[in-house]
Amino acid sequence: MHRTTLFLLALSICALTTRPSAADRPNIVFLFSDDHAVKAISAYGGPLADVAPTPNIDRLATQGAVLLNSFCANSICGPSRATILTGKHSHKNGFMRNGNQFDPTQWTVATALQKGGYSTAVIGKWHLNSDPVGFDHWEILPGQGNYYNPVFKQMDGLQKRFEGYATDITTDKALAWLDSRDPSKPFFLMCQHKAPHRTFAPALRHLGSFDEVEIPEPESLFDDYANRSRTLADNEMEIDRHFDWAYDAKIRKDERGDVQLPKPDRYGTPEYNRMTDAQKQKWDAHFGPRNQQFLADYQSGKLNHDDVVRWKYRRYMRNYLSTVKAVDESVGRVLKYLDNNGLAENTVVIYSSDQGFFLGEHGWYDKRWMFEESFRMPFLIRWPGVIPAGDKPEQLIQNIDYAPTFLEIAGLPTPDEVQGRSLVPLLRKSADGAPVDWRKSLYYAYYELGEHAVPQHFGVRTQTHKLIHFPQSNEWNLFDLQSDPGEMKSVHADPNYQSVRQELVAEFERLRQEFDAPPFPAPKN
Repeated sequence: MHRTTLFLLALSICALTTRPSAADRPNIVFLFSDDHAVKAISAYGGPLADVAPTPNIDRLATQGAVLLNSFCANSICGPSRATILTGKHSHKNGFMRNGNQFDPTQWTVATALQKGGYSTAVIGKWHLNSDPVGFDHWEILPGQGNYYNPVFKQMDGLQKRFEGYATDITTDKALAWLDSRDPSKPFFLMCQHKAPHRTFAPALRHLGSFDEVEIPEPESLFDDYANRSRTLADNEMEIDRHFDWAYDAKIRKDERGDVQLPKPDRYGTPEYNRMTDAQKQKWDAHFGPRNQQFLADYQSGKLNHDDVVRWKYRRYMRNYLSTVKAVDESVGRVLKYLDNNGLAENTVVIYSSDQGFFLGEHGWYDKRWMFEESFRMPFLIRWPGVIPAGDKPEQLIQNIDYAPTFLEIAGLPTPDEVQGRSLVPLLRKSADGAPVDWRKSLYYAYYELGEHAVPQHFGVRTQTHKLIHFPQSNEWNLFDLQSDPGEMKSVHADPNYQSVRQELVAEFERLRQEFDAPPFPAPKN
């Protein structure tokens, strides 16, 4: 045998013999939702914490850590998922916009864990326009999927419809896989929910859960978009002007039905039309009287413009928080399974979402912007015996960090192409505290082509300031996050911020060079 071949064989044997055993390697459960704002997780505090608690998600915070400054690299569903799988920014993994198709032949953390001896599964929302690779088992919702009686695509390529509520069914399938997995291997499970994504259709058992509570109204619900980029006023994601709200021909004909005013005899919502007769009866019994009262008040002129906006906001929030309630129950079911099966002590459990979401701030209901509400994403993690209970790290983290974190937990190397950094040194604090060389800034890039009239924009965030560049309108916005946490006024032109502006521009360019970012799009007239 050739000497080089013998050398490579020896290296391979060494790698195999030094790999930790299955009993020593933690399992990893990644619980993931869609569009879950940190404001709607009580462990993060805020005005909704008492109104809409999330006790099961909060368990991860009390028994582990809640990371207070967790952000996405591109605030849109598919790109965030691609970033998590690859540990790379959108321009490097090739999935820059929702319409792209994920390249399954590229390196992913799932493939690395599978090759490294883990049983791997992904169940629920995938949203990458390609079949999963690197998973021993997968069942995914085609596209966005549906809340009621959803279809799941199976590994054999067939699609099968299941009666019930998507969050419950996704959890059922995840627990069934845990029962059927190879017990001799550690496991990596991605349990990924559709909720609380639009159109915010609650489980029937949760209809009316928040009807009797006062939901706080954000200060910027009626934002006029002054003192910032002129592109903000052109957006198409306002609760006021763009939130689809009725099916009565005298008011509006639309197929989205964000606030659930179905007219099943003429204009039914996609979710409503999927329901069984029994499901429709429960739905109608709840929404019917409330819709009739609203329509009567609206058509009689009893409600002025601001009244209607506030009514839509309350309906939106009640439905949104109700979908979160089912997700929180799902987390509780998974944690209970781990407890009952003796798996909790050797399983790392993470809860996150693909990005944040606007809950009325700036009058909005979507995501995309680099403003805090959609840029910030939840990250809670429990690792018994490793992460101090109740820890609240404040360092800046990003979803490019998830893949290398999974790898270090599994005792596997991280390839050079990964742009993120493992969070394990940050979480596993020594007597000296967190790493002193942790990053001081984050890079953001949004590449969608005008969806919701949100322009492409790019930026840098530090602990105290944020700089956003809008290439197509040739504008810059600078925000002082300490004095203006709501980001209501850009201080880019303020001479008092000249040194801060220069530092952030330099850091912005440094990060673009470090991540090999592509050129900006050409400006528009």
